[in-house]
Amino acid sequence: MILVMSLLPILLAALPFFVFIVLLFWGKLKMIWISLIALIFVGATAGFYWKIKPDFFIASVGKGFFVALDIFFIIFGAIFFLEILKETKVTENIGFYLESISKDLRIQVILLAWFFENFLEGTAGFGTPATVVAPLLIGLGINPLSAVILSLLGNSTAGVFGAAGAPIKIGFGELAGSQLPFKASLYGLVGIIIPVFMLWFLVKGKEDQKRSFLEMLPFALWSGLVFAASSVLTVFLGPEFPSILGSALSLVIILLSIKTGLFVPKRNSGFISSGRAAPEIPLKKTIFPYIVLISLLIIGKVVLGPSGLSVPLMVKHTFSFFNPGFVLILAGIVTILFYKVSTKTFFNSSKIALEKSIEPFLVIVFMSSMAQIMVNSAQNISGMKSMIDFLVIGVRNAFLPLWAPLIGAFGSFLTGSVTISNLMFGNFFAAAARELNFNVDKILALAVVGGAVGNMIALADILIAEAVVGIKHREKDVIKGVIVPCLICIGLLGLIGLSI
Repeated sequence: MILVMSLLPILLAALPFFVFIVLLFWGKLKMIWISLIALIFVGATAGFYWKIKPDFFIASVGKGFFVALDIFFIIFGAIFFLEILKETKVTENIGFYLESISKDLRIQVILLAWFFENFLEGTAGFGTPATVVAPLLIGLGINPLSAVILSLLGNSTAGVFGAAGAPIKIGFGELAGSQLPFKASLYGLVGIIIPVFMLWFLVKGKEDQKRSFLEMLPFALWSGLVFAASSVLTVFLGPEFPSILGSALSLVIILLSIKTGLFVPKRNSGFISSGRAAPEIPLKKTIFPYIVLISLLIIGKVVLGPSGLSVPLMVKHTFSFFNPGFVLILAGIVTILFYKVSTKTFFNSSKIALEKSIEPFLVIVFMSSMAQIMVNSAQNISGMKSMIDFLVIGVRNAFLPLWAPLIGAFGSFLTGSVTISNLMFGNFFAAAARELNFNVDKILALAVVGGAVGNMIALADILIAEAVVGIKHREKDVIKGVIVPCLICIGLLGLIGLSI
């Protein structure tokens, strides 16, 4: 009986996630209902068993709502921006100009889904990379579901230093030691294999897939190495720079590699484009919206920085004045003015963006509220530790380096953000590391890299990308497409952490 009572809080803390996963993979409900059911489970458990204080319960739901509202602006802004690009036929022309660099679709995909996404992750983060790149991949002829999967694969290890270093600077705050950024960049070398997963996803099921994979394998590995090494070389400047400067530096190197033919297959295959009709819009007009977007992202980050508007009362949330969603909306408006399209385009794009944003927003409200309730469940009248503490109670042991990346990835899966994952689990990792005589920076580094890898399966990012490309309720298929690469990277991280 005593054993059952001691296990009960652990089982109750884990039950909502068990129900969530069962319904997601084996049920037939929409994500909005699955997330609501999971929230009800967590709310009931926190209220009746943990006896969380009512004011903290309300504050948790409020925090969840405001976090989701931040993400809503990103979803709305991304769809608004991309609807305008469709109207001006910009996305249709990207493929033609990419062919001037390489006619090989495999190289084009790696350029967009790896290098360009890494840069966007460094400047903006929070779901922006996949929302911008997935439609560009569709413009190359890739189907929407595959475009979402490829864009999520790319939106991974750069997240360690995403949004100008937010996961470390904000996510860990004072927990972060001086060696954390460097250790994180070293563990981030696991990202070398990400372009390999992209390549395999592109060629599997195709004719002559083995040869198509092997001939491009050196280029894929080279692409992974160039970015990972560039991040290590630039990390001494601070956590704000590896994903921004590292991606810019690595892109220059890879373009030179393509130009000189380094690691580029000489054989023509089914992945070589047959050529596209020359677009009516010149290159400078085609890339203008993206130049505006990137410029505004950088200027906004530098000028506005961490400034924001705090929500009053117990809801500890700050609306950042720098929200990538606002930047996307502004870039869309500038594009409308530049192309001199009718005001009808503005209203139509706004309407479509709003319609596509509502359901993902509600899902994120439910999931974010669930996470906040679990974090704040320690504020109770029962005297119990938080649900989070019970959820991870079994990992406070000698295998902590193995568990840290997995828990970090789980946090990103649940919250959609490496930064929020770090806020959820950072104190636990630091305390456990000290208790078990592990280097704190090492454990936090493993956790943040695991969280970045977990971006592949982040539900918020999946929902945003789906909304942008116009597909619904394919979360199960998307997760199936990225889960194996995600688990392989997490497993490698854990083994490296145990060894070094």
